[in-house]
Amino acid sequence: MLTQDSTTQGASSAPDTEPPQTGERPKAPARSKKAAILGWAVTLSLNVVAPIVTYNALRDHGFSEFAALLISSAWPVVDGAVHLAWRRRLDELAIVTLVFIVITAVVSTVGAHSARALLIKDSCVTGLFGVLCLATLLAPRPLMFYLGRKFATDGTEASTAWWNGLWHVDGFRKAMMTMTTVWGVVYCIESAVRVVLSYTLRTDTMVVLSPVLIYAVLGSLGTWTALYGKRSRRKGQARAAAAAAAAAEG
Repeated sequence: MLTQDSTTQGASSAPDTEPPQTGERPKAPARSKKAAILGWAVTLSLNVVAPIVTYNALRDHGFSEFAALLISSAWPVVDGAVHLAWRRRLDELAIVTLVFIVITAVVSTVGAHSARALLIKDSCVTGLFGVLCLATLLAPRPLMFYLGRKFATDGTEASTAWWNGLWHVDGFRKAMMTMTTVWGVVYCIESAVRVVLSYTLRTDTMVVLSPVLIYAVLGSLGTWTALYGKRSRRKGQARAAAAAAAAAEG
């Protein structure tokens, strides 16, 4: 599902034989504010705003939930085409968004269509995201590596190559694997809890509680990820300083 990295425009991904890990984190290149703003404007417009507006407009005009979701899923495809033409590589966030819009469309058509069933289906979608996170631990790069690159770079060739190179820095690989594992496990648990609550609580209670749980979990994971990332970076810097001191003494 996820494309492999390219450190140069139009180049193929790095070979499986990777260089040895190092303790020193390379300095990030200067970020282009214009490129970052433009990239995020395109991404948010085509992955968030356009699908929501399209879905609501189609529903208002009598389209079924399935048809509206399926048609609105075309926007992430457009986003992927824009990034492919602009950066000469597919944008992983657009691919993930497209996959989950399609999954949501499929899940929404399965089984009963009661309010309780829709709540359970929503819970299953977040559970599938957790499963996806865990599944990518078997891939060359875990999911958080790609999502982290989306937030940490401006999308230019230099910043993308810098982020890809961090994979060979001591500790960075472990941090990405740990983040992906935590997100996957937490979302699997969150999904299971919401399914159980959907069966045990009143539907009108769950209609209010379900989005609260979703955003509470997302906010908690976001906060933990930021704190863990900073701590991992400090540990990496400390290890690099200790190695440099030991080399100087030697």
